[in-house]
Amino acid sequence: MRAQTGPDDWREANRAMWDERVAIHTLSDFYDQAGFRDSRDVIRDFEAAEVGDVTGRSLLHLQCHFGQDTLSWAHRGATRVVGLDFSERATEAARELAAELGYGPDRASFVTADVYDAVEAVPDASYDIVYTGIGSLNWLPDLDRWATTAASLVAPGGFLYLAEFHPLCDALDDETGSRVTHDYFRHDAWVDETSGTYTDADAPTVHRRSVEWTHTLGDVVTALAAAGLRIDFLHEHDVTLFQRFDDLRRGADGYYRFPADRPRIPLMYSLKATRTS
Repeated sequence: MRAQTGPDDWREANRAMWDERVAIHTLSDFYDQAGFRDSRDVIRDFEAAEVGDVTGRSLLHLQCHFGQDTLSWAHRGATRVVGLDFSERATEAARELAAELGYGPDRASFVTADVYDAVEAVPDASYDIVYTGIGSLNWLPDLDRWATTAASLVAPGGFLYLAEFHPLCDALDDETGSRVTHDYFRHDAWVDETSGTYTDADAPTVHRRSVEWTHTLGDVVTALAAAGLRIDFLHEHDVTLFQRFDDLRRGADGYYRFPADRPRIPLMYSLKATRTS
């Protein structure tokens, strides 16, 4: 699959946008840093079940933002976690959070680098688990390069785990999620200049321009298989983490679903892919 096209400054625009949003996100109710300092765990139940026990294992988190998920895996028993993000402000915030929680750099470290440069940037040649998501792949134009990079960092016998928002959602109308209004197979970049952020739509922001891409489910699976990983499972989920469509309703478990009288569609997916040799 060829790399998708987009504006030449896509990386710079996205980095400026994410740099600005770190401060907004760390102070938001959405991420609830105070609550995280108490619980030290924000891993979703389906992820915990699918990844399994991480005790005694090393874990690399690609596109980690400011490290809540990364540090959650340390809390769950991973002996060493490494988070990578292209935003220096995000990794600085992650290091500060790790220090607050008592994790030294030998247990939890954070690297500032483009995900495509991960092989050269991370401290170890391979990891038992390479973890990525949620809301990560849409920022990358070249899925094959991502898959090759991620697969090369999986230790023999280890696996890559990905949880993501389902690409079908990007083809549906924002109000009801019941009508196909966009091309599922689109390859052109989506450039957005909406103010605010997903934690606070009214937050004042200066760097509003972002560039994203959609990747079909078939493209993701094919890229990982072509990179030499064995697909162990692909699960589709009828829940999501935010109100992607106006018709979604938040349940007592914190997940968003369509009302019971609506036909269900996949809102998220997760997969596990193993390196066998």
